[in-house]
Amino acid sequence: MQIETILNNQRVTWQIAPDEMLADTLRAYGLLSVKQGCDTSCCGLCTVWIDGKPTLSCSTLAYRVKGKEVTTIEGVQSEAAEFARVLVAEGAEQCGFCSPGFIMTVLAMKHELKNPTEEEIIHYLTGNLCRCTGYLGQLRAIKKYLGVD
Repeated sequence: MQIETILNNQRVTWQIAPDEMLADTLRAYGLLSVKQGCDTSCCGLCTVWIDGKPTLSCSTLAYRVKGKEVTTIEGVQSEAAEFARVLVAEGAEQCGFCSPGFIMTVLAMKHELKNPTEEEIIHYLTGNLCRCTGYLGQLRAIKKYLGVD
């Protein structure tokens, strides 16, 4: 089946299978920042935005984005780079495998929440797994990036 969508502010046409997951479609079309790490929709590695909302692309059928706006980290490079600099400065970056999905979630949080509490930040990040860190450095970086104490 063929669908049209807007990917990173560009109209695209994809040829997809009816049961194809969005993560597989994105990777097939060269967006290798979208990763899969769990096959159970609980790690956050595959996070993209659909119409501005963070969504797990591994559990979203590709046909569901027909006519919608899909954003990957490639579509928000300057904003992502800004947060990545803070992440590195706080010593919270490790192997980087989880970074694209994690960064997409943090950027969505910045757009959605105003002056979040530490508890709200932690709740928003539920489902983003990192096997390298203990999350304290990441939390410190997020708070610094968002300008909250």
